[in-house]
Amino acid sequence: MTVAGIIVKFIGAFSRIYLSRLLGGEGIGLYQMAYPIYLLCLSVSSAGLPVAISIMVAERNAVNDYFGGQKVFRISLVTLVLTGLFFSLLLFFGAQWLVDSEIVRDQRAYWSLLALSPAVFCATLLATLRGYFQGLQLMTPTAVSQILEQVVRVVAMILFAVVLLPYGLEYGAAGATLGAAPGAFVGILTLLVFYYMTRGWRNELASEQDPSIKPQSVKTIIKRLLVLAIPVSLANIMLPIVSLIDLFIVPRRLEVAGFTIEQSTTFFGYLTGMATALVNMPTIVTASLAASLVPFVSEAIAQKRGDMVLKRTDTAMRLANLITIPSFVGMCVIATPISAMLYATPDAGPCIAIMSFGIFLLGVQQVTTGVLQGMGKTAIPFLNMVASACCKMFLSWNLTALPSWGVLGAAWATNADFGVAAILNLIFLYKYRHYTMDIKHTVKLFIAAAVMGVVAYGSYHALYSLIHSNTLSTLIAIALGGVVYLVGIVLIRAVTPDDVREIPKIGTRLAAIVEKMSFKK
Repeated sequence: MTVAGIIVKFIGAFSRIYLSRLLGGEGIGLYQMAYPIYLLCLSVSSAGLPVAISIMVAERNAVNDYFGGQKVFRISLVTLVLTGLFFSLLLFFGAQWLVDSEIVRDQRAYWSLLALSPAVFCATLLATLRGYFQGLQLMTPTAVSQILEQVVRVVAMILFAVVLLPYGLEYGAAGATLGAAPGAFVGILTLLVFYYMTRGWRNELASEQDPSIKPQSVKTIIKRLLVLAIPVSLANIMLPIVSLIDLFIVPRRLEVAGFTIEQSTTFFGYLTGMATALVNMPTIVTASLAASLVPFVSEAIAQKRGDMVLKRTDTAMRLANLITIPSFVGMCVIATPISAMLYATPDAGPCIAIMSFGIFLLGVQQVTTGVLQGMGKTAIPFLNMVASACCKMFLSWNLTALPSWGVLGAAWATNADFGVAAILNLIFLYKYRHYTMDIKHTVKLFIAAAVMGVVAYGSYHALYSLIHSNTLSTLIAIALGGVVYLVGIVLIRAVTPDDVREIPKIGTRLAAIVEKMSFKK
């Protein structure tokens, strides 16, 4: 899933960069005004059942109740077909009301809302199938479906955007959102193929069914699903709600600060369409880790193997920090050159620099949420997200209206949102499992990243003064910084031979190299 996540994010980054150049900040702003509404409908329509399916299937398999896992899946699938269809129609027929009531500030986003409505139904079914396979701890079907979904989505969105843009900017933005439906449909077809291909393996599991297990009643399954799904659904709803906070507050408060509607839409595009997209890229690893932790932790809890929960959590956190810490430092120090290189405008640079601080915090939040959900404590991440969203709302409302802060106030508010949620999750993990982050390892990563940041910043400015090419200077600075970071984490033993020894095929050789390069204790 991590490999698939990397591929998906790179494809998505390419499409976002191209769209940003094609539509500009204002067009991306229209796109981003519709997307949070879509995410909210999707979160409500799926009702948290994909994660609940993953947990319950893993629990049933852990006690050799394979028929029970199939029954969970069938009941959930019927439910989500109905809810997905309902919310898809609700978005289609309610789009005009969203514009008329000024929930969506710019009326040109109406067409983007219509274009996203069929994707709600398709994406709901897609999430259900992925939850089932993840409960079986088969991550390949999800990974392949993610890649194919993204490829089709990107091709469709670029094609529709190019074709419709001559008719107006709002139609170009709507064309970009229209790609979500065919992408999700292809993802569904892919998972159905895997469902057919794995029927033999699933039949073998069924032959090992423990005959002494009494089948769970439909009522019992539905009750358990709701207990798990409702808090997860509420937590999932918080993600688009956080985006909606920006949608409701940022354009309005920018107008209070003295900007026009067009300027506010453009700044909103810089914040949510450009900066947020870059900040989310490094967290592909943490998102994949969180998804894979849910069924694993559920299985370990069912088998009363608390030591494995702690071990896997620590491994996931170390790996997440290994990626997110240098990502935030590097993105912060050369944010403006990156903005100019990717989006053909340096104006998104300040937003990128500030929001880069949230990369590390978001990574911690995602991993800890996955562990808590796997433990069955699905209500805790939701409550923590509510508290963090309240903090974001307060800060965004007050800071964005200040002319000296503007959209940068909203960026700092987003960082606070990630930080509060991450800290609260860690507090509850310590309460229930006595888990604490490896502070020594984290400090080592920050030291290596700080050296990397100095090299990247210095090399960019030195190269730019010589060759006067922003793109080439930025790419070389990123490459040099990456090399310095990799060497640094090995030298100070932030990565040990044991950390890499189990990597397939190259692990043994890589461990020997790490052993030779590392400073001895």
